[in-house]
Amino acid sequence: MESEKDLIVDVNSTEVSIALMENHRLIELNKESSQGHSFSVGDVYLGKVKKILPALNAAFVDIGDEKQAFVHYLDLGLYFNAFDEFVKRINPNSDNKGIYKHIKPGPILEKEGRIENVLTPGQMMIVQIVKEPISTKGSRLTAEISLAGRNIVLLPFAEKVSVSQKISSKEEKRRLETLVKSILPKNYGAIIRTAAEGKNAAVLDAELMSLVEKWENSWKNLAKSKDVQLLFTEYSKTTTILRDLLNDSFSNIYVNDENIYEETRKYISLISPEQEKIVKLYKEKEPIFDHFEVTRQIKSSFGKVVPIKQGAYLVIEHTEALHVIDVNSGIRSKNKEQEQNTFDINCFAAEEIARQLRLRDMGGIVIVDFIDMESNEHRNALYKKMQELMESDKAKHNVLPLTKFGLMQITRQRVRPATEINTAEVCPTCHGTGKITSSVVIDEAIERRLSFYVTEKKITNLTLKVNPILGAYLTRGIFTSIVGKWKKKYRCKIEVIESTDFTVLQNEFYNEKGEKLD
Repeated sequence: MESEKDLIVDVNSTEVSIALMENHRLIELNKESSQGHSFSVGDVYLGKVKKILPALNAAFVDIGDEKQAFVHYLDLGLYFNAFDEFVKRINPNSDNKGIYKHIKPGPILEKEGRIENVLTPGQMMIVQIVKEPISTKGSRLTAEISLAGRNIVLLPFAEKVSVSQKISSKEEKRRLETLVKSILPKNYGAIIRTAAEGKNAAVLDAELMSLVEKWENSWKNLAKSKDVQLLFTEYSKTTTILRDLLNDSFSNIYVNDENIYEETRKYISLISPEQEKIVKLYKEKEPIFDHFEVTRQIKSSFGKVVPIKQGAYLVIEHTEALHVIDVNSGIRSKNKEQEQNTFDINCFAAEEIARQLRLRDMGGIVIVDFIDMESNEHRNALYKKMQELMESDKAKHNVLPLTKFGLMQITRQRVRPATEINTAEVCPTCHGTGKITSSVVIDEAIERRLSFYVTEKKITNLTLKVNPILGAYLTRGIFTSIVGKWKKKYRCKIEVIESTDFTVLQNEFYNEKGEKLD
């Protein structure tokens, strides 16, 4: 059975949140700030070489971020000399298309070369972000620029056309290669993606021309000012996610903003015209994430403790070097079937772990401490299951078999910081300080509020709701109780109601209609 995949896009004034749901379960969550520009994978900058690091055969490059970005010699690409010549020759008064066409892509950089022979401090170079700034590290860059579309990746100053290995038919590979070669302008190369299989010439031509136009439109700014600047960014997060995720099994895309709805519809009509109708504009009053139960799933999925089936749960901890996931069985019976039971719980845990890695976009090294199992058969089965579960994960990853201590190591490509959402709320009594008002003066604090309601607001009939312990303190003694004194002093009626739901010192006033007073 095909799984149902929905994309829910929530647009508000400060950010765009995109949730990918599979059979109504949250699988991926992406957030993009709509204020200012953050340094994202795929963005192309004109950067300035700051410092050469001969020992690492690399350089630091200024791209306008406070953390300096890093480029290694091997990431300069084969045709760096052509890009370099283009940056030097481009200017506002000349025919830049002519300049671009007449630059010879060679001589190519040698594999064993040294960075100090190619770059000098102060030199301007075109770079693209391949890894976002994470923790204390700046962005990781490449000088091999590529513009990714749905079916084609355009490569300026490259001479090759290569076809995805996943296209198995030799005829189709030949057809695509011949077609793309015939429409590629001079000094451009391309990679034909798997999605291009079976696509007609018109679709590929339209996409290729839009990518060429995007690259050439960035030249205006480049020619005008040879300062550090953003030349162009990938499409918005919405369209980038669509480009990477959109396949024929997408069921619906719901968007709550007309502009993004139009942008999404237009983008889909360009890359996959027959799917344009799956984009729907959400107009209900209820927030879109509440309507599709995304908010609820975020709250239950991003905590430190994540529940799984049969009372078992995961504990997820993040450190600077790695992520650690501990599998706990909760309550389980001690019997002959314990080994089978443990295996089942570990399998449930593996499913949730595969989902959590994608959901939080956890990268780097992940160590999972599964519950110990005696049988080798079970260990191997768990390892195979984890590999299968991770197959649908787009990020490059590697899963190792369990060690003899029952630990599994997973590495997952880290291109952006892991998503962290704080699901804990501030305690209503201590307001997050971890300290509460001294119980000795609690009656004074309550009296101050009582005085305000009676004298300023003229409310003389009040209900005070408190925890039974505080209630006992306020009402002890028939004639000498604190509440009794208040009644006399303020000439008002006070009814004390005790509630076990309240924390020790929590207290609330209500008027005679039962409305809570702030």
